[in-house]
Amino acid sequence: MKMPVLTLKRGMRLTFWQGVFALILAAGLYSTYVRFFHGLGAVANMNDTFPWGIWVSFDILCGVGLAAGGFTMAAVTHIFHIKKFEPIIRPAILTAFLGYLLVIFGLMYDLGQPWDIWHPMVMWNPSSVMFEVSWCVMLYTTVLALEFSPVVFEKFRMEKPLRIIRNITVPLVILGVMFSTLHQSSLGAMFLIAKEKMYPLFYSPMLPLNFFVSSVAVGFAMVIFESYLSARAFKKQLETPLLMDLARIVVFMLALVLVLRLQDLGRSGSWDLLFLNRPETYFFWGELLIGVMIPMVLLAFRKVRMNEFALFSSVVMVILGFIANRFNVAMISMESHLGGFYVPSWMELSITIMIVALGFFAFRQVVKHFHIFHEPEMPEVPYRKPIPVVVMKHRTGISPKAATEASHGNLRHA
Repeated sequence: MKMPVLTLKRGMRLTFWQGVFALILAAGLYSTYVRFFHGLGAVANMNDTFPWGIWVSFDILCGVGLAAGGFTMAAVTHIFHIKKFEPIIRPAILTAFLGYLLVIFGLMYDLGQPWDIWHPMVMWNPSSVMFEVSWCVMLYTTVLALEFSPVVFEKFRMEKPLRIIRNITVPLVILGVMFSTLHQSSLGAMFLIAKEKMYPLFYSPMLPLNFFVSSVAVGFAMVIFESYLSARAFKKQLETPLLMDLARIVVFMLALVLVLRLQDLGRSGSWDLLFLNRPETYFFWGELLIGVMIPMVLLAFRKVRMNEFALFSSVVMVILGFIANRFNVAMISMESHLGGFYVPSWMELSITIMIVALGFFAFRQVVKHFHIFHEPEMPEVPYRKPIPVVVMKHRTGISPKAATEASHGNLRHA
């Protein structure tokens, strides 16, 4: 089914999705104006009871995790030397780079005084988890910019800087993995000080490890998600064999996530909480079933991994489960203790949706102007030397005329 197209003056055409993007952008820009000229209170439903809302739960906690495909694919390709994944590493790096830029962009909305975002660079507080997270995010964003820079250097034929970057690729990847490991886990460490405020199903002293392992799982899932959408949007062939191998890694990581969650329940003695008639119970089961157990079982079957749509649907569940986990830890787990309920305002939602839409728009523009996707080499057609007429006549006994026609046909075939 074709999407409707609106024809404007001078041959300009506005597609359905371009119209949707324009509406999202308009709503987000209006909310941005209200946020920065009238303060947080005029935009958000956050208050002293719920100082963290959707901008932290989704834009930051989820945004950082969903961008984990960059360091996971870089590690697999450059550290473990599994070179067969090279065709999909550039889109993964681009997705991660844009993801971190949008996380920083989203953070500007949440900070009460966003113009002071540079303070951690000069006002050090090593005892703060947020200080470590801010530095790791800054450094890893720099690493991602350097990892993506060969695409720019190739575009403008800057051979000397391209050669330098290629020579330091492995050290850059190692630094990227180190920074990602630190801040992915540190985001979970932030909640260790809130043990008394969190519902026991969602609190664990192993939250830093849980956050890191789940980010690795969703990182590979995001690579499959991005590859599928890119194949449809840019009319390119899907690297199904490579994505099938990534799906097998996702199965292993989801199994590890499940083991860690069950181990946490056993250590804390919270098994009885799994069957209480409480909202936290339903959110916990929804996260575990939709985001971990069902996709883990589905992706374990080769037939599911071979089917493009089934593979895509399975990783979508992984991504939704990851988002649910971050919301459960950051918001749902504290609502009963705080004695209230937070629902984001339409302005908060419009800004969040605008940030996501800008990510898709930026990805498309970069793909249009730079060499991002691997182009498979066309197989060479072997040259078939025509059989001389005399030889054909001698071997087959056919007439010279028929032999000549056969020879010409052989030339045309070659």
